[in-house]
Amino acid sequence: MRVSAAANAQPATSHAVARWCAGQGWPVHPLAAGRKTPSANCPECKGMRHSAAGCPCIPAGLPCHGFHAATTNRTRIDAWWSDHPSWGVGVACGGADLIVIDIDAHSAQVPDRNRLLPGIPIHDSVNLQGLASGFDTLALLAALRGQPTPAQDDSTLRVRTPSGGLHVWYRNPYPATRFRCSTGSSTKTALAWQVDVRADGGYIVAPTTRTAQGVYVREGSCHLPAPLPEWLGEELVRTGHSLQRPPARPAIPGRRRKSSTAVRAHRVLDPLLADVAECVTTPEGASFTEKLNRAAYTAGGLAAAGHVDEAAARALLREAAETARPWQSARNERIIDDAVAAGSARPLHLEGRS
Repeated sequence: MRVSAAANAQPATSHAVARWCAGQGWPVHPLAAGRKTPSANCPECKGMRHSAAGCPCIPAGLPCHGFHAATTNRTRIDAWWSDHPSWGVGVACGGADLIVIDIDAHSAQVPDRNRLLPGIPIHDSVNLQGLASGFDTLALLAALRGQPTPAQDDSTLRVRTPSGGLHVWYRNPYPATRFRCSTGSSTKTALAWQVDVRADGGYIVAPTTRTAQGVYVREGSCHLPAPLPEWLGEELVRTGHSLQRPPARPAIPGRRRKSSTAVRAHRVLDPLLADVAECVTTPEGASFTEKLNRAAYTAGGLAAAGHVDEAAARALLREAAETARPWQSARNERIIDDAVAAGSARPLHLEGRS
């Protein structure tokens, strides 16, 4: 990422980085000062349960709803980072047609060998001694496919993270094919253990962004993402990362409930959604999973009883979850799916509630 010409120049400001990213056609949005998470929504939006598409703040130029507010508009970018120069820079991967391989190096217990590479059994004859991080599992996957590991791909933009991980940025060469985000610990959709994927519905931290843990630093001489290697695209499809958008379901006549019933249902659901969204102020230790599970379970029960539309309730759940934990979209979706299904088995009737 080249934003200054002189070798001895001062580190680029977040404002300059945001403008440079926008110049590449990558929508950007602010990250809270010293953190890798989006800046909090404005007070008016915090307590409201509406989708990003219906939020009046985004058209007004306010950075609400994380990556949903990402833009390439120079005027808006100048206003955001001129007023808040300490904000970091997030890049909306979907809008930028980016697929970023996020390699972690966290200290964690290595799982059973059958969980290291989803869908690929690793024979007992393969020596896994010394395997300890996503660098190792990604290298193992590449070796099995007869390919070099993306961690050493100096033809593309790579960014070293403060925790010792690595972001390998690629450009989606076939934008008609979309990919979902995932976490390397997922038992459903994952590329490899300790290897996350950032794509549609997610964002990535831009180089030079500073957090309390350190700075995101470009590694190597490449400033721009290369096209996603074909073999890696095939692996993403194999592991369930390709998105198939379901066709819109036609409205079913006669299923619309009276507005009074919907109002009563939302009196039950909305406080639970607010509890989820308010976790944005506490990155850890906010009981986020429990709160999202409770809200989704309630939504499932309300939908099963016919008090709310399930698709609309799911949209509100996703919105609240993305507000608080936008970097774990895939995990949010799993929590919602499981809890809505459980709640649907026990319809929640509102007789006697006011």
